[in-house]
Amino acid sequence: MPNKRIEFAPFGRPTRKQLCCLLAAHPQRWAGVTEGEESFAMRSSRVIAALVMGLTAFVACGETRQPIIDVHLHTHAADRFGRPGLANPTTGKPSAATTDDALMRAAFAEMRKYNIVAAVGFSSRDAVERWRTAADDHIFGGVQIDQGLPMPDLEQLRRDIVAGKVRMIGEIGGQYLGLTPADPSLEPYLALAEELDVPVGFHSGISAPNTPYECCPKFRIGLGNPALLEEVLIRHPKLRVYLMHAGWPYLEDTVALMSVYPQVYADLSVINWIIPPEEFYAYLRALLRAGLGKRLMFGSDQMIWPEAIGRSIETVERAPDVTAAVKRDIFYNNAVRFFRLEERELKPWRGLDAAQQPAAADAPKAARR
Repeated sequence: MPNKRIEFAPFGRPTRKQLCCLLAAHPQRWAGVTEGEESFAMRSSRVIAALVMGLTAFVACGETRQPIIDVHLHTHAADRFGRPGLANPTTGKPSAATTDDALMRAAFAEMRKYNIVAAVGFSSRDAVERWRTAADDHIFGGVQIDQGLPMPDLEQLRRDIVAGKVRMIGEIGGQYLGLTPADPSLEPYLALAEELDVPVGFHSGISAPNTPYECCPKFRIGLGNPALLEEVLIRHPKLRVYLMHAGWPYLEDTVALMSVYPQVYADLSVINWIIPPEEFYAYLRALLRAGLGKRLMFGSDQMIWPEAIGRSIETVERAPDVTAAVKRDIFYNNAVRFFRLEERELKPWRGLDAAQQPAAADAPKAARR
């Protein structure tokens, strides 16, 4: 066979996917094998090696990253925790992104890279709206109630929900304010959520070391116990609630609450990157053993460290003894059901460099209640 040169179509630089497909289709060319160059034995061994390379490339060529929904993404300003550039608690290093715009762009880059087609974003109203507008409909607005943020104006919140700018109320960080979930000051927001049928997300569990000393003097560990949500659920039986951070480390109370109240879901945010992986995997396995796999959702809770988005995804992906089907539920299907999302809302990112664009996934049909 004459030695032929492989030509690329004149449409610019080839993508990584095109290159791996070419390798799969023409492994002998990439191995440098031509007629008459080598002995039959040497040529055969190189062809076999090239075919192995081609098969590997063919498999990689067919691989696609399935779509992900992040139900816990913060749209914070860079100085949310006092000053920009605070060290990531797991690496000891600050994020490379230390301005408001850089944080947003870095988070979007991670969303593109990992094919996060939608995320629920929350912080101050202005910050959420800025990210939501810039994200080309990939951010669904939330409204955060927490230390250091103004309490949302109730009438403005109603208008925002009706207009579709806000799709959930949360993160409600009452624990940082010294409040139980059933505190009277939170009641108007819960009543509004039930009336307009939007979900509510409550911070649960614990927080960073020294939180009462360095951040929030009213913070108490016991206020993060998921069992405290029961009064809210009795008072608002139609309210859709999700436990942020899956109630960790309150395993027994989390299982008890979710077992009795099927309208309660949980996200795996922050515990999927900030606690030791062995502890996270043990907690995840316990929740799955309790039969809660259809109500666990992926969240990152990257705060001001965009690099935590990828780490949180990869931690869940590596979870041992968890089937691909269960992981698909966690990453996508359960959030579609809980938030009652429509397929048309879950679109891939546009306007990317071809080398950066995640491969399109064959997304499952959006679930409807």
